[in-house]
Amino acid sequence: MCDKCSASLHHKPLPQDIAPSRRSAMLFGAAAFGMAFAGGAFASGALAKDAKQPPKPQNVLSPDASLKRLMEGNGRYVAGVSRRHDFKHEREALAGGQNPFAAVLSCADSRIAPEYAFDTGRGDLFVCRVAGNFAGTETIASMEYAVAVLNTPLILVLGHDACGAVDATLKAIKDNTSPPGHIPSLVDAIAPAAKAAMQQGGDVLNKAIRQNVVDNIAKLKTAAPILNAAVEQGKVKVVGGIYRLTTGTVDLIAQG
Repeated sequence: MCDKCSASLHHKPLPQDIAPSRRSAMLFGAAAFGMAFAGGAFASGALAKDAKQPPKPQNVLSPDASLKRLMEGNGRYVAGVSRRHDFKHEREALAGGQNPFAAVLSCADSRIAPEYAFDTGRGDLFVCRVAGNFAGTETIASMEYAVAVLNTPLILVLGHDACGAVDATLKAIKDNTSPPGHIPSLVDAIAPAAKAAMQQGGDVLNKAIRQNVVDNIAKLKTAAPILNAAVEQGKVKVVGGIYRLTTGTVDLIAQG
C-alpha cells in the first residue's frame, strides 16, 4: 500500500468534510425542487401515466382536441341538449386522482359556470374563479399545477359581457375613487385593461372586458419557468373567450 492510501485510511474526516452546512442543504433542496418541478415535472407526469391508467382516459387529448371538445360542449349547452352525466360512477373513478382535459380561469360571477357552459362532468375541468378573471400569483400557481402535475393541455381565460368587476374598475378610474375593503386589489389588477380601453373610446366596457382577457392570456403564456416552457414545447395552449349572458355562447378571441 502506498503512503498516500495509508494516510487516507487513517485520516479522521472533519465534520465539515462529511456533512454540508444547513444553509447549503437548504439551497440544494430548493434548487432540486425547482429543477424537478420546472424541468422534470412533465417527464415524471408521463412516467406516472405509463405506470397507472388515468381515471378518465378520454381526457388524454392534444391542446387542439381539448379546445374542440370544449366548444362542442358549449354548442350542446347553448342548444339545450346537454348530456346526462353519471356523477355516481365518476366519483368512484376519480377518488384516486384526476386528469382534467382543460383548465379555465373564469370570473366568479354567479351566472358563469364553466362546468355547465361546456357541458362537462366531474374531473373534466380544472377551474379557478376570481372576480374579473385575472391571473394573480395564486392563480398562476394553480395553473402551473394543472399543467406540470396533471398534464392539462389547455388553459382558457373566460371573460363575460356586463362584467361587474371590470365596470367597477372603469368607474373607480373615472371618478378617481377607491372602493372599500379589499376590492381595490381587484381594481389594481384590472386597471391596465380598463385604461387601455378608455384611451380607445367607443364601447369602453366591452373593449375593457376583451382587453382584460387578452392581457391575462399573455400573462399566463409568459409565466416562467413552467407555463412559458410548456407553451414553447407545444404541451399546452392558452386561449381566451367571452361568455355571452343572453345566449350562453362562448366566443373565442382570435389571437393575432
